[in-house]
Amino acid sequence: MKLWGGRFTKETNELVNNFNASISFDRKFYRQDISGSIAHAKMLGEQGIITKDESQQIQDGLSGILEDIENGSLEITDEYEDIHTFMEATLIERIGDTGKKLHTGRSRNDQVALDMRLFTRDEVAAADTELTALMQVILRIMKENTQTFMPGFTHLQKAQPVTVAHHFGAYFEMFKRDRSRLADIYRRMNYCPLGAGALAGTTYPLDRERTAALLGFDGPALNSMDAVSDRDYLIEFLSALSMIMMHLSRFSEEICIWNSNEYKFIELDDAYSTGSSIMPQKKNPDIAELVRGKTGRVYGALTSLLTTMKGLPLAYNKDMQEDKELSFDAFDTAKSCIRLFAGMLDTMKLNAGRMEDSAKRGFTNATDAADYLVKKGVPFRDAHGIVGQLVLACIDKGIALDNLPLADYQAVSPVFDADIYEAISLKTCVDKRLTLGAPGPASMEKVIAACDAYMEQYPAAHMQKQAQP
Repeated sequence: MKLWGGRFTKETNELVNNFNASISFDRKFYRQDISGSIAHAKMLGEQGIITKDESQQIQDGLSGILEDIENGSLEITDEYEDIHTFMEATLIERIGDTGKKLHTGRSRNDQVALDMRLFTRDEVAAADTELTALMQVILRIMKENTQTFMPGFTHLQKAQPVTVAHHFGAYFEMFKRDRSRLADIYRRMNYCPLGAGALAGTTYPLDRERTAALLGFDGPALNSMDAVSDRDYLIEFLSALSMIMMHLSRFSEEICIWNSNEYKFIELDDAYSTGSSIMPQKKNPDIAELVRGKTGRVYGALTSLLTTMKGLPLAYNKDMQEDKELSFDAFDTAKSCIRLFAGMLDTMKLNAGRMEDSAKRGFTNATDAADYLVKKGVPFRDAHGIVGQLVLACIDKGIALDNLPLADYQAVSPVFDADIYEAISLKTCVDKRLTLGAPGPASMEKVIAACDAYMEQYPAAHMQKQAQP
């Protein structure tokens, strides 16, 4: 069945029909299509465009279709061109000619624009929920590891000592920004295209404010041409998902490094690792590697849609059907990556002793040794050179600055005294970094309190607006 055909005198070529059809992927819209149709039918009845009885028959019929799809007694089959055709044909089959009145004052253009917007809106909220769960895991790890010392890096070289809480807190901030972007997208996209018709509205006295309210929108879209041809919200969402995946990919790279035999900072749970078919000793960080790899897949969806949209004139064009398949894949990919990454973090074990030893052997306290000299009157440039000589001596001996004998310190500079060891202990190095945002315990206490307050203020999917009854 097609929703068109009156002016055609021959059947569509089978290859053309298959090429044109979207039922194989837009069947995902069945809930959104039914919700939109119920709201439209309700409004039609309230406006007297159809009778109240006809409106109720349509609503009941659509509710029955939804129930049957959900319980598996009704299958969405490929004999229909798209989900809209399937719904209308099934409704007419069930309630007769009254079902033919559902499409009054509506086009497939505003219908598919509505379905895509409703579906994407749900996906934005779902992504926010997954991110919230991940951030709860990160926050727990932060709270438990304010005194777990590790090297901080620049250029992948050990630089200065930090804590696990501080390092993980950087990702908490990244995901906060990601959630902020999702909330912005939700707010911008939350306007209803239903009632825009094909591109120029309709002569029927539709109450677009009513259908918008019924579907939980902030109001109707104010230009009918833009309403049916806008995919900005989808591009924005794919961009936000790409940012999320980029952050996950950076974190995944660190997990892979920390999991290596050379670092051994962490041990991944068996449930989130795999082995080798030939090397029995292997325990591979496959989840982190796959998250890192699937980032390119989400980027691809964004690039594809930007390319599709870049040359389209107003209003609707069939090219826009290409907004779905890769987007759906990107939605599912990002959500599963966030969820699996959260599970991997939640179950992994930290090797605190290994981390602390790495920070010491990486001379991450060298800057503090130079600061020690500066506080005793040595110019910083001279102090820098002195500590550089000490680091070379430690490398020759295979020891850390913490283990270098005091005589060796004083052989390079007589300014050194026994208090150097306290000055360069990792605890001292971290504790005295008290500026807000630094790894010191006083600073981290404030930051963790702020993180707790943030999670309380912005629970999962906090941006969602309820539909009106």
